[in-house]
Amino acid sequence: MQRIAAADAFLDGLAAQLLACTTDMGAPNAAPLPCTETVIGLTRDLQDLLFPGIRRRLSSEDPCRAPSCVERLNAIAGTLSQQVVLALQHVRHATLRLHAEPSGLQQEADQLVQRFLLRLPELHALLMSDVQAAFEKDPAAKTRDEIVLCYPGIHAISVYRLAHELLVLGAPYLPRIMTEWAHRETGIDIHPGAEIGAAFFIDHGTGVVIGETCRIGEGVTLYQGVTLGAWSFPRDEDGQLIRGARRHPTLEDRVTVYSNATILGGTTVVGAGSQIGSSVSLNRSVPPNTIVTIERPSLKFREAA
Repeated sequence: MQRIAAADAFLDGLAAQLLACTTDMGAPNAAPLPCTETVIGLTRDLQDLLFPGIRRRLSSEDPCRAPSCVERLNAIAGTLSQQVVLALQHVRHATLRLHAEPSGLQQEADQLVQRFLLRLPELHALLMSDVQAAFEKDPAAKTRDEIVLCYPGIHAISVYRLAHELLVLGAPYLPRIMTEWAHRETGIDIHPGAEIGAAFFIDHGTGVVIGETCRIGEGVTLYQGVTLGAWSFPRDEDGQLIRGARRHPTLEDRVTVYSNATILGGTTVVGAGSQIGSSVSLNRSVPPNTIVTIERPSLKFREAA
């Protein structure tokens, strides 16, 4: 009994310490956050809707009993609206210390979700241009369905395009949850704030990083290990980071960036039709139709001992 009492006292003390620590972070009194797993499930549902019969998780689902498109949209709208309410409620509490009731945010969330859903046909057309670009540029691709089903680049791009629309419409938290899930799934890190044109192709994909303020034109191709990053992080007179400033490069139409190249800086513009070679490190602008490579290293061959 004494041992049990001592254990209880230890846990009580530890719990008190943890509560004291986490209270400084706004817990447990802060507004609840969106549910990560629910947002990931919504993302999968949206992919299923955009790629019907290909990305469906329940492959054994009876087509005769499958939910109709209207039923799927209705379910997505309801759940997405709930998560948007939580996000709006939490961000307003975190930034303004306003304790807004969910009921007061419901109309705002419903309108946001409606505008988002109205964008789905255009998003589908954009994604089809991405799939077509992959099919035209990768000789290993046998069918477009194979690209949708198997290619990590298309998975990451489809999640990015959905997340970007939510970000533009003003939904907090959800876009980052979505793209960070795709990052874990594919090794491709695309910030939802990046602006990316049609017919975008990421081949292989592992290690690709696309920063928040990147601007990418149409018909651009990236290979594995490419970084489109920041050269520096500007700060104000108090030493605080200036958020939202342009700090990532611009790639104009039809640019190709080969494996492990790094392009940095908010003023760096790679002109249309240019090619950036493998392992190039670039922090200055490039005129259109330019090929940038590093000198080929010399190789030495000798007989093995």
